[in-house]
Amino acid sequence: MRTITLHKESLIKLLKKQKIATMKELKNTLKSKSSMTVFRKLKELNYLSSCSNSGKYYTLRNIPSFDQLGLWFYKSILFSSYGSLAETIRNLIEKSDAGYSALALKKLLKVTPNEVLLKLIKSKSIIRKKIDGNYIYFSSFKNERESQEQSRKRMVSDFDLGKITPDVLINEVKASIILFFCTLNEKQKRQYAGLESIKLGNGGDRVISELLGLNKKTVTKGKNELLNNSINIDTIRSPGGGRKKKKKKW
Repeated sequence: MRTITLHKESLIKLLKKQKIATMKELKNTLKSKSSMTVFRKLKELNYLSSCSNSGKYYTLRNIPSFDQLGLWFYKSILFSSYGSLAETIRNLIEKSDAGYSALALKKLLKVTPNEVLLKLIKSKSIIRKKIDGNYIYFSSFKNERESQEQSRKRMVSDFDLGKITPDVLINEVKASIILFFCTLNEKQKRQYAGLESIKLGNGGDRVISELLGLNKKTVTKGKNELLNNSINIDTIRSPGGGRKKKKKKW
């Protein structure tokens, strides 16, 4: 019993330190040549395998900091709160406002989803329809699908298709906002949220707070900072940044 506990602790220690690990690294930690032994230990610890890189990376479910879409990238390796790539894609499509194109999913997940999409279609987990010359993937549930189709068609007709393709629509814009948001520090996040709220107008604070998982008051504060011109630009520059001072010539 003590040996089993030590094995678990060694895996936890490795994954907490590295965040992710390959099967080879896990075997070395357990001093075992058996993949089944490793999987048995991982199962006891509630693990996740990567949705990219052929699933060869592993982590513990309590390690990732998933974004609003349930995604976590570590060193460009994708993990999902939904587990597998197939379940991730199915859930993203299921919860979308206007479905997804294969290109949009590829940009979002940084993996080629075509093979998984075909399997999901074959199992009737999702539905594919051609909208304005592009294949779009929708929910398999009739009511949700009809709502998604209407949103997609409405957005396509509202945009100037000479400038914006149907791939850059509702869900893609939301995903881009969330991904960019995650790269900012706390102050920048607040002010960026405020900027997006200003763009939306009335009700923007609520929409952005729900989208980005922020307190509504935080969004309002960021918006007020922008509107009241109360941002200190000098604090944004890094030390030594800005235009060099010219030396006076006498």
